[in-house]
This record gives sequence, C-alpha cells and structure tokens, in this order.
Amino acid sequence: MLPVKSSNTKNSSIVAMGQKLSEAMNTSGKEYLLLNRGICSVVNINLNPVIQTIDFNSDTIQYYPGTIGKVKLRNAINAEYFAEKAKTKNILITGGGISGLDITFQNLNIDEVLLPKFFWGTYVQILKLRGIKYNSYDNFTHLLKQDIKGKAVIICDPGNPLGEKNNDKELIDTIKQLDKLGASVLIDCPYRRLFFDKNDTFYQELLAYNNVIVIESFSKSLGLSGQRIGFIHSLNNNFIAEASLRLSFATNGINSFAQTLVSKLLYSSEGKKAVSEFKAATTTDIAKNIQFLKENNLLATELYLNSSALGIFAVIKKTVDELFEHRIGSVGLNYFTLNPSKQYESFSRVLVAFPHEKFVSFFQTLLK
Repeated sequence: MLPVKSSNTKNSSIVAMGQKLSEAMNTSGKEYLLLNRGICSVVNINLNPVIQTIDFNSDTIQYYPGTIGKVKLRNAINAEYFAEKAKTKNILITGGGISGLDITFQNLNIDEVLLPKFFWGTYVQILKLRGIKYNSYDNFTHLLKQDIKGKAVIICDPGNPLGEKNNDKELIDTIKQLDKLGASVLIDCPYRRLFFDKNDTFYQELLAYNNVIVIESFSKSLGLSGQRIGFIHSLNNNFIAEASLRLSFATNGINSFAQTLVSKLLYSSEGKKAVSEFKAATTTDIAKNIQFLKENNLLATELYLNSSALGIFAVIKKTVDELFEHRIGSVGLNYFTLNPSKQYESFSRVLVAFPHEKFVSFFQTLLK
C-alpha cells in the first residue's frame, strides 16, 4: 500500500456544481447557464489579429522561458500597471493567480492569514494544503483593531463572491495602516483591471509600502483563463529571490507562448484594440445584468451597504436549488465564509459576466 499523504483538502463546490450541470445537460439535452464558474463569458477576446504577429518558430517560443519570466513581458507589466515606476527585477511571472498565491503562502514566514469575511474558497484549500493557519475579518475597521503583526492579510477588490467594490481612498488608507503595523498585505485583485485601464493609479500607489505583495492574474482582465498566467510584485528583494527559487523548481518557467501573447496584448496596437473591445463588451453586459438583478429585487443589497456591486460576480436572494430548477448554475454563499449561517443558505453567488439577453431570458422564468 502506498504511503500517501493526505492534503486535507477537497474539490470545491464550484467544481461539484459544474459536474452536476454537465450531467443535467447530458441527461436532459437542455441548456443550463454555467453561472457557478468565474470565466468571463460575454465574449471571447479576439486573439486572431494578435496571433498573426507571433513567429511560433522563433527562439522566444521554442526555448525554455527562464524562471522569472521574459523581460519584454515584465517591462510591459511595469508600464501598464506601475507607469514604469517599479523595478522590472521585482516582477515575477507566475502560472496564474493560484500559482502566485501558492508561491507567496509558501514564501512568507507568518503565523496566520486573515481572509475577508466572504472570500474565494480556493484560498482556504491552498492554505490547508500548505498547513497554514487562517481566520477572517468582518471589515477594515474590525481588521485594524486586531493584533496583526506577523500575519498576512488578503485584500480582494472587487471581491469574490460579492463583487463588492470599496472606496479606493479607504483601500489605500487601510493598506497604509496595515503596512505600518507590520502585516504582510497580499493584494489579490484579478477583476480590477477589467473595469480600469492604465490610467488607474492604484498599483502605482502601492509602491509606497514595503510589506505589500501584488498577486495578479490575466484570466479576467484579458479573458485568458486558459493560458494560466499572472505575476507577483514585491519591493522586498529577499521575498523575490526566494519566490524565484520556488518558481524555478515548481514550474521551470511559465509557458513561452502565453508570455508572448500577454506582451502583445499589453503593448501592440493589435493587442490593445483586442483588449479594449473585450473589456467594453464584458463590462457593458455586467452592468446591464447587475441593473436587472437590482430592478427585480434579486440582488442581496444588504451585503453592499458600504460598497457597490461592480465585479464579475453578484450575490442574489435565491437558493442554489431554486436556481437549478430553472437551469441556472450557482454556488451557495455559505461556501464562501468561515462563519456559515441560516441567513446565507438563501443566498447564492452567480456570474454576471455573461451575455445579457440570455442571462435575462433564464432569470425571467424564475420571476414568473
């Protein structure tokens, strides 16, 4: 018998619902909305004009990509996110957000990780896998009253599962205080750049704080879930050096094509046009879908009292079973918190980055 170590983790409710939806579609032959998952589904980004400019026989594609990522991509990230105010050597290319988080969790010598009250469930699964303690905070005021020295704090804005967007001034003020108090601050905001462009100064402002680690993914902002690519930025050279080693032995470098593709999307005229069109279509239908939920008293507005609904997800006042009866996939809100309650049993998270007309057509059957 093989002596296998137990990870003490399990597949997420998101995956379980996906399997249930797949079985239902195969059995019934009917279409179901896959609103349980986090893939921006309004339109696919049009990559054809960009791919035509890539030489697949070049050394940049055919050879090992290097541990820390291609210089051209790291320079493009520096320009796009940090207005060239960061140091390229402090940017590492990762295999998407999960890879960046896992490398960061392994790399930090911390006592505990503090999660938002409602959080992406995968945080907990990774922390369990790495044997790291975790807890949650109700809000920024509650967070700053805790003893947080030697701990790591995750900030995700707009959030998952709520899709809540906090005031940027409050965000920066909180990060400033956390940095001063000696906490490691993990900024994991993969949805932000779907709604903002390079004129957004948020990431530049983070360069003032030594204890901040930016963990970013291109899955949502560029519609590249299938490419599994993102980056880490930290001002701490020791952190970057250790993270580089962990990346080296975990990945031996991130896919060369994905790196070249993202570079083109960030700096070429063809790429910028494709990104602009993708963002415009996606954010337009997100706004329409959220407005539809509000107008039909479906949005759980009590969860957005100090924020606005903006992200690719929203929480609505229907159970998972109610939605499934109308061929709509979702995930119960209790999955996304350490403190499940009876109240949350009647709430579900749904993807709102979905074609508006089809979104409305399914929900109208629910409202009849």
